[in-house]
Amino acid sequence: MDDSHDHSVRAIALAVTAGVFLGGVATGVAFPTLPLLDQYLGISAALLGFILSANRIARLVANTPAGNVIDRVGPRRPMIVGLFVQGLAPFGYVLGLNVPRVDLFVLPAVGTVSLPALVFISARIFWGLGSAFVFIGAFAIITGVTDQSNRGRWTGYMRAGQSMGFPTGLVVGGIVADVFDITTAFLAAGTLALAAGVLGWYVLPDVQPSGTDGRTPRLRDLPETVRSLPGVLPIGLANAGVRLLFGGVLLTTAVQYADYLGLTIGALTAAGVSGLVTGLGVVASAGATVVSGRVSDTVDSRAVVTLPGFALLAAGYALLALSGNLPGVTAGIVLVGAGTGAVGPALLATLGDIAPGDELGRLAGVYNVFGDIGLSVGPLAALPIAEAVGFTPTYLACAGVAVACLLLVNATLLKA
Repeated sequence: MDDSHDHSVRAIALAVTAGVFLGGVATGVAFPTLPLLDQYLGISAALLGFILSANRIARLVANTPAGNVIDRVGPRRPMIVGLFVQGLAPFGYVLGLNVPRVDLFVLPAVGTVSLPALVFISARIFWGLGSAFVFIGAFAIITGVTDQSNRGRWTGYMRAGQSMGFPTGLVVGGIVADVFDITTAFLAAGTLALAAGVLGWYVLPDVQPSGTDGRTPRLRDLPETVRSLPGVLPIGLANAGVRLLFGGVLLTTAVQYADYLGLTIGALTAAGVSGLVTGLGVVASAGATVVSGRVSDTVDSRAVVTLPGFALLAAGYALLALSGNLPGVTAGIVLVGAGTGAVGPALLATLGDIAPGDELGRLAGVYNVFGDIGLSVGPLAALPIAEAVGFTPTYLACAGVAVACLLLVNATLLKA
């Protein structure tokens, strides 16, 4: 690869990273306070889990259509639209805090849905729709300008940009919620998300679409797509496991676990402590993401890089389950974050290696579908299960999921 091309790849990758960084900040600002909505709105744990999962469920449905749009028109415009759509969601959170508390209807297994809860669900759906275009657009841009010799490195940087934005937001959101109030935290998240859209308009490159064969992929097309490329299924299942463990379970339960243990740091209570500690975990994830991406470019099989990552995930959850103090919880979350970062770039770059050039968007959508299954199941199941059996059995089960993913990768991707 000549120097001029490498410089072009670097410039494009850095532009994409800058575009997604602020989106990650906005996500992080809102997250420490969202799991506390049951205290503000007087809703059940099951309904809270549904609110937290609504964006993932919406993205689950939107992933494959978003991939098709990106394959047809190119990733720049859909990604920018996605950033602006994300920016509307936190303002919906503010609205949800201020509408009358009127009960509307009852959902089986969820309970009574009030008007504020419905507003929050709608806002989370908006966020999910926008994020489908943001993630798939970023993947399509990076994969389209790289090859197997450098794809892991630049995929790692892109994912690290997303990851570093998130912990920045976690810290800011937790502190703002503690020092000011939850409304101020949501307003800050919305402002930052809209700023991400403005930045994306100016910095994201105009990459030409690859074209498609005329098909419009849908969620029900997923089995056919998985069968057409054997490596897609284990990559997808491993991604589902990672997203279940980190974004689905850890980020949903961290603030509740901190509250259960009575953890404090100075004047900071559960929201602030969980924001800071989880932020450390995501910083560890970002660092591991950069290292993992670079290392995956130097080995014969990128999948081998995921094995220590899943081992770290298992160790982190075991430590979380068995410790009941701030140092133990902090160390466990850092290990979970490092494991997540080690796995992600290798899986995504492997998908880029096997994806046909005219189906980058579609296969990125498939990858996202698996991830969003994990992200959706996590909040729906984690809080009710932890409430029923306790945090220790819940976290030990998560360690078992990490071990199962390690065995899956070893039996499939490394044997291919």
